[in-house]
Amino acid sequence: MKKQAILIFALVLTSLLATSQSVKWSADDIKALTPDWTGERTPDGRPKVSDNLLERLKKLSMEEVWGYLSTKGYENQFENFASTFENGWVIIHPEEVMTGRVVTAQFTPLRKDFDNYVQAVGKKENLTSPVTNYAPINALTEGDVYVADSYGKIEKGTLIGDNLANAIFKNGKRGIIFNGSVRDLEGLGEIKGFNGWIRGSDPSAISQMMVASVNAPIRIGRVTVLPGDVVLAKKQGVTFIPPHLLEECVISGEYTALHDEFNFFCIKTKKFKYDNEKFVDVTPEEFDKAFVEWINVYPDLPMDKKVLFDYMDKRKVEAAARKAAAAAKK
Repeated sequence: MKKQAILIFALVLTSLLATSQSVKWSADDIKALTPDWTGERTPDGRPKVSDNLLERLKKLSMEEVWGYLSTKGYENQFENFASTFENGWVIIHPEEVMTGRVVTAQFTPLRKDFDNYVQAVGKKENLTSPVTNYAPINALTEGDVYVADSYGKIEKGTLIGDNLANAIFKNGKRGIIFNGSVRDLEGLGEIKGFNGWIRGSDPSAISQMMVASVNAPIRIGRVTVLPGDVVLAKKQGVTFIPPHLLEECVISGEYTALHDEFNFFCIKTKKFKYDNEKFVDVTPEEFDKAFVEWINVYPDLPMDKKVLFDYMDKRKVEAAARKAAAAAKK
């Protein structure tokens, strides 16, 4: 009977430990959160998209990315904080585009009993001791962008100054996206290669705030952001892309850009008659054939030609399926 009681106690204890909340989400938790990603992962479990895709993503417009994501059912991926009630972004270098893999952090107003819990759990997880605004920086690896929700706090909400910014750039070689503020904005602007999208700046030091989680889901405006998401940050705003959709998103955007360029070529050279926003003296089959011929002599395609043609074939199959489905409903 005693052995049975001990066994039951051990099982209960194991269950409690297995379901206890972490400050920094574990690799297993992140893998469970992002099951659609089947490629390489970082040591902490986040999806690791390729550097090549991150570089190609920089050339896409927000409209191309947003259009693709919306067709996949992801309609809440863009934020610019420009509304009647909220300030827009302050961007350190507005003309520079930033892409990267996301490391998340959630900050909350300081509550002593909650902070005591965070400190105790953080110590077990080998985070910085005490757990401070430096903890998320330790999670950064090259290619990462530090994304934090600090609930828009400006005065005494300064998550970093130039010292921490240098540490961020040393680890991630990118920058930051904060629903919050920074200090020493001039110093941040002098770090070559570092960029940031923030809600404002203030000379005050951070106070009465605490870290609630690292690499857990957070909210940035109207976007739910997951660790390992891919961010495209431009002067228009920021878009967070689920990593399992990135490759096709990039190809889709590149295809759209190429198709637009071909349209401009046809209009400029009068290859086909253009009237009332469409080509009127050519069948869709003839136009597609001309596009393929143009692609075959196009210098420096952004993707492998076979990849492009496979994507075009997939589009045709999907379009035919949508047409058949629409006809069946009539």
